[in-house]
Amino acid sequence: MKFLATVLLSLLLIPSCFAQPQAPNPEADRNDLSNFDSYVRSKSFEEAYQPWKSLRERNPRYHLSIYTSGEKILEYKIEKSSGADKKAFLEDLLGLYDQRIETFESKTKVGDILSKKAQVMYDYKDDLDYTDAQIFSAFNSAYNTDAATFTNPKALYTFFKVVVRMYDSNEKSAEDLFMVYDEISEKIEDEVKRYTKMVNKFVPQEGEEEVVLNSKDERILLSYNSYLNGYELISEGMERDLGDRANCENLIPLYSKNYEANKNDGVWLQRAMNRLGTKGCEDPLFIKIVEQKNSLEPNADTAYYLGILKDKEGASSEALTYYNQAVELESDDYAKAKILFKVATNFKNKRSYSNARNYYRKALQYSPSMGKAYLAIAQMYASSANDCGDDNFSKRAVYWLAADEARKAGKVDSNLAKAAAQTAENYLSKAPQTSEIFTSGRDGEVIRIGCWINSSVTVPKI
Repeated sequence: MKFLATVLLSLLLIPSCFAQPQAPNPEADRNDLSNFDSYVRSKSFEEAYQPWKSLRERNPRYHLSIYTSGEKILEYKIEKSSGADKKAFLEDLLGLYDQRIETFESKTKVGDILSKKAQVMYDYKDDLDYTDAQIFSAFNSAYNTDAATFTNPKALYTFFKVVVRMYDSNEKSAEDLFMVYDEISEKIEDEVKRYTKMVNKFVPQEGEEEVVLNSKDERILLSYNSYLNGYELISEGMERDLGDRANCENLIPLYSKNYEANKNDGVWLQRAMNRLGTKGCEDPLFIKIVEQKNSLEPNADTAYYLGILKDKEGASSEALTYYNQAVELESDDYAKAKILFKVATNFKNKRSYSNARNYYRKALQYSPSMGKAYLAIAQMYASSANDCGDDNFSKRAVYWLAADEARKAGKVDSNLAKAAAQTAENYLSKAPQTSEIFTSGRDGEVIRIGCWINSSVTVPKI
């Protein structure tokens, strides 16, 4: 009897995509759909399982909810089961993803569903006995089949982690590792650009009237910023995972070996240039790649890197010409803002604060949600406090300006809200306090701040 019970249980858990077609039964279809839909809405997944399973077996093309709700039902069953039962439910979920694509392809984001399938294979690798090679193949298939909808931050990061693990176990070459890294990085960049542009529609230019959002727009903006935060986190995670695998000592021999075979490949040159440039690899190979890319396909990036090279030679005026050329060559507002931010940061690192602020302000004109530009300006103000005041009070008054800039960062970028608020509080603690303002008798006074800041700040009234 025990053997028979086990066999019957196994039959019940066989993925329903293999079930035999049944005679049409419109009334049963409607009832089962209504029942499991109602149970799913109330999160009664155990009760939803049987009517959902019956409809799926009888008429898998009846409604898309068989797949959208079925995913939730099976996830519940997986969480509540173990051993052979858990494995059977996992296999059923993988089969459900395939069945959805086959049955409702026109209503399915194929890359998204295939990446979900690959993620399940990774998350339950031990339960399903999958190898890294099989999981990589699943992610790679998702990416190659429909990269446009393979956008889930977690899945993209997992794809990369699998490749890193395979590289460390000598299952993937360095070329494989960097190819996947570049492809995922470019994908993330595309998504960040897309969401940033949508966020920018809700953020006014500096000096413009603040937009008052309704509850619907607030939810939309929250969703956009959530994705942006997710992509930023996985970008940071990828860089950590890459670590020393992508240091200059490893990159230069790799690109040197492959240069001749790829010197007329614009994509290869672009990726090599970006990787060496990002890592700050000061090597003749970097110069050769930049110059070759510029002769083959000049663009904003090559102009920017030529500016970097001129800066290192001490030719500041020529460098600035290249930086401005980079901005002019770029037609996309998001990409233009990124270049302006990089140019500004280069000036900031050289303590050329006036030029840095100028370029940060220009970056904000093209991407008003770029809160990090405000934080950078705030930091420059704070670091110049001792140099830009006439007396101790006015020097410390610079921190009010710095705090104002920090607060702006939180207003335009909700992902920076906490950091911006903490930064502002830190600067305010260094500004004149209430007792000092009272003693000085300067409350309400407008103080002119000189040097490169060249701005005014009003002392708070008490």
